[in-house]
Amino acid sequence: MPMNSRKWLQVGIVAAILCQSKSSSAGETISPEQARRDDNGVSWYDVNLLDVEGRAWSELKSPFDRLPAKAEGVVRDAVWGLSRHSAGMRVRFVTDADAIHAAWTLTSARLAMPHMPATGVSGLDLYVRDDEGTWRWLANKPPSGQSTTVQLVSGIPAGTREYALYLPLYNGVTAVEIGVPEGASLKTPPDFDEGHEQPIVFYGTSITHGACASRPGTCHPAILGRRFERPVVNLGFSGNGRMELEVAELMVEIDAAVYVIDCLPNIGADDVTARTGPLVRLLREKRPETPILLVEDRTYSDAFLLVGKRRRNDTSRAALRTEYQKLIDDGVSGLYYLEGEHLLGDDNEGTVDSSHPTDLGFMRQADAFAVVFREILGGRDAE
Repeated sequence: MPMNSRKWLQVGIVAAILCQSKSSSAGETISPEQARRDDNGVSWYDVNLLDVEGRAWSELKSPFDRLPAKAEGVVRDAVWGLSRHSAGMRVRFVTDADAIHAAWTLTSARLAMPHMPATGVSGLDLYVRDDEGTWRWLANKPPSGQSTTVQLVSGIPAGTREYALYLPLYNGVTAVEIGVPEGASLKTPPDFDEGHEQPIVFYGTSITHGACASRPGTCHPAILGRRFERPVVNLGFSGNGRMELEVAELMVEIDAAVYVIDCLPNIGADDVTARTGPLVRLLREKRPETPILLVEDRTYSDAFLLVGKRRRNDTSRAALRTEYQKLIDDGVSGLYYLEGEHLLGDDNEGTVDSSHPTDLGFMRQADAFAVVFREILGGRDAE
């Protein structure tokens, strides 16, 4: 069946697919009978036969949505629309294939943005775990249109390895398939280590969403997921991370390792003052034991010269610190705080437009988060 002819949007089909993927156990070989075969000797497997990480709900309107179907009409329309991007989703799998192919269909014909390439907006990004157990980048391919079929990598030495395929950051997908040469095995991945099953849940802005990473695997939520060997749920909504209770009510349905609240780039000091307390109290009421990390906004790269931007950083941060201290004084436990001044480094070379990180900026941001995550999550990160 041609990939772009599939009718993925029926909720009933989505629910059935998700139930099927959840029934698989770690290390289980996906039956070749579930693959489609093309004329080039490639067996194609729907990624829903595996576990799509970053998908926190099962009742979805479309299989790669980030919010459940019930959120439509509850969250603002802008948030709902952005939630249909596949940001933060990845698929781990194990194979002995000497070549790996991929096919995917996008929801939007806008493949790139003026300040972000198609490889990050709409591309797939492949990582492999090396012999020492470290995740290493392996291949990235941009889309050729709304439907793309491509060989990601070939010439892989003999052996069975674990891979991770990251899905597009700023586009939606209706179908994704992994292709391996006929006769090669495709297996479900190992389970996360005990105590690492709970996801890191990020709620934030375009930066959390992934702007402007060159690849889906280079934004800081993805980097931190690899470093701390945990699944990630990315609830970054470009221009719309506003500490809204409607989003928080959905977040508490996720049994998270930590809730990261990183919304200051989208709200000013007055909204920070009005919204921080209610948001944190709702999370704490519904999830009494889950750590909550409040994050200041990154420093605009040109704020060293532009007084208005410096003021914007200073006022929103002062408001967040005040609200954080009020919560601490009121006995709210499990709160953590990350300052923003050095999130992107100190040389103003970490962004594309003074606001959105480059890959360098995202790596620096991940380094800053990792310091707090080690305190929250325990242990050391893997990189």
